[in-house]
Amino acid sequence: MAWSKVPEEGSSQAGEGPGRVVTGERVARLGPSLVVKGTLAGDEDLLVQGRLDGEISLRQNRVTIGESGRVKADVYSKSICVEGEVNGNLFGEEEVVIRRSGKVRGNVTAPRVTLENGAKFKGSIDMQPGSEGKDTESAKAGKGKANAPARSAAPVDRKNASGDAAETASAKQSAGGAA
Repeated sequence: MAWSKVPEEGSSQAGEGPGRVVTGERVARLGPSLVVKGTLAGDEDLLVQGRLDGEISLRQNRVTIGESGRVKADVYSKSICVEGEVNGNLFGEEEVVIRRSGKVRGNVTAPRVTLENGAKFKGSIDMQPGSEGKDTESAKAGKGKANAPARSAAPVDRKNASGDAAETASAKQSAGGAA
């Protein structure tokens, strides 16, 4: 890997917009001809133009998957920008940006997610990480009724049930009765 304090002109890291590596900081680069297998961890920003299979863990830094970058890994970072291809889950502490040239197959977890027009994405997006546990804890403590509507609106499998049984179950639930 090579270090650079100033980005090259035309590089995918120039600029200070969302998902871009800030100019003037040290950036580790994985060049287009390099292939890495395993876990990549550290304390600097990363630009991936080559191939990486495994895991990227740069939780306090930015990761940019350049247009020629091909990653088969889960990525844990403060900010993630995808311009190439990622097969794996993305965990951004601040944001995840998938550019128009980006292709992601995996789940995204971040408070801010941007999908540009033309970006290819298959997976789920969670923009409230950890909120499920809070709702469950408050419901168990009796502080809220977060689960009450879900209990009264339990799904009924109408395809496998006869019409009368499905209607009876639905009527009991809407009346608040227990089966």
